Amino acid sequence: MLIKVFGSAVFGVEAQTITVEVNVDHGVGYHLVGLPDNAIKESNYRIAAALKNNGYKIPGKKITINMAPADLRKEGSAYDLTLALGILAASAQIQSVDIEKYLIMGELSLDGSLHPIKGALPIAIKAQEEGFKGFILPKENAKEAAIVGDLKVFGVENIKEVIDFFDTGKPLEQTIVDTRAEFYRQLDFPEFDFSDVKGQESIKRCMEIAAAGGHNIILIGPPGAGKTMLAKRLPSILPPMTLHEALETTKIHSVVGKIKDMGLMSQRPFRSPHHTSSAVALVGGGSYPQPGEISLAHNGVLFLDELPEFERKVLEVMRQPLEDREVTISRAKFTVTYPSSFMLVASMNPSPGGYFNDPDSPVTSSPAEMQRYLGKISGPLLDRIDIHIEVTPVPFEKLSEDRKGEGSVEIRKRVIAAREIQTKRFDGLDKVHYNAQMNTKQIREFCKLDKTSLELLKNAMERLNLSARAYDRILKVARSISDLEGKADINGNHISEAIQYRSLDREGWLG
Repeated sequence: MLIKVFGSAVFGVEAQTITVEVNVDHGVGYHLVGLPDNAIKESNYRIAAALKNNGYKIPGKKITINMAPADLRKEGSAYDLTLALGILAASAQIQSVDIEKYLIMGELSLDGSLHPIKGALPIAIKAQEEGFKGFILPKENAKEAAIVGDLKVFGVENIKEVIDFFDTGKPLEQTIVDTRAEFYRQLDFPEFDFSDVKGQESIKRCMEIAAAGGHNIILIGPPGAGKTMLAKRLPSILPPMTLHEALETTKIHSVVGKIKDMGLMSQRPFRSPHHTSSAVALVGGGSYPQPGEISLAHNGVLFLDELPEFERKVLEVMRQPLEDREVTISRAKFTVTYPSSFMLVASMNPSPGGYFNDPDSPVTSSPAEMQRYLGKISGPLLDRIDIHIEVTPVPFEKLSEDRKGEGSVEIRKRVIAAREIQTKRFDGLDKVHYNAQMNTKQIREFCKLDKTSLELLKNAMERLNLSARAYDRILKVARSISDLEGKADINGNHISEAIQYRSLDREGWLG
């Protein structure tokens, strides 16, 4: 008897439906075809034990299973439940009415209980698109899959529940999630707040400008100056994610199995990979490509602490994703593209010893050591960072103050107002939503300067020996400063402030 059941494979952040054809015939043998990997090939042992422990068995006949399309590589243990149901239905141990109308996925334990799977959200989106009646999957993934409207999602804990559903019509409990209510309910405030930061008013101002325009930023300062503390609080002043952004972000985290009982993500992600991370860990890849840290930080913040400690070749692979806001990973048989639109926040000590031109510092470095240390960061990478700011240690008087600084809520209100101005400004443009995304043509259009401001910028560039690449960056940052103030035009004050945020472009910065 031939039976068709349906599963799904995830490529990139999209799913593709897999048809599992099970044929039980006279003879003896178990043949699994259609490019399965080792985890799928081993499934017959898990299935045999799970069925036996629940009063069923794999029939002693010739079983042929084809996973179509047969030229597509299938991987992972999530097909266990699909294959088990197909075998039971094809050997007439259970009724198979309507089994083709459901998409079924899950990894089996030897006792028949189900382990969670990866990529439940993209699979559910595909199931809804293709008109499946329902999606049966492990209970731990049900909340995540139920984000998709117009699709019945059934979370199950044991294979027996699924068998009873098809064989005796015993109903399964449907998981229902009100996506909008879930999204707005989760918009609680994050644990890190700018009111915890003592002093550092100029740096907080700088972070506010970066958040308003979506600018990448690098913090330079000695150990203990508060660079990491400030970076961790940046997501708390970014505008809340839209529902579309939340779905997009949840999809990526779903592919790597980081969602489970969470449901919809509503907080912007903050990723902080260690400096020993490889290029593949950062941008994604592997023989079966998985998203890297830059994609997991999509719509959020990627924090690279101790930037010069990262291997140079690891940092270089970020150049193209920073520009294109997506990363494409190519393999011999297929290519996947992951989105990677994130804010880069980097921090570094000004020298290997951590202190710079400080007569009281315990460790000093020679100019040659400092040049070698800073040389690890390439010009093209710095070119993609709009704001460079020096962070100085907080004096004792500020640290011991009881007075709290301005909280994230107040700062966020100003950032949201500035972003609304930018949304209106770039309304007709597809790939530009905030100032940091402007190209040269748009900078000329939206960052016009009056004669006085132009003269000021010219003098500053000549006097401070600013590089040519600093010109566009200064204009973008000045545009964000004017948006924060609600001004239509850029004036001299905005230009002056933006010039301060280009420390690493000044020739002779090393002394």
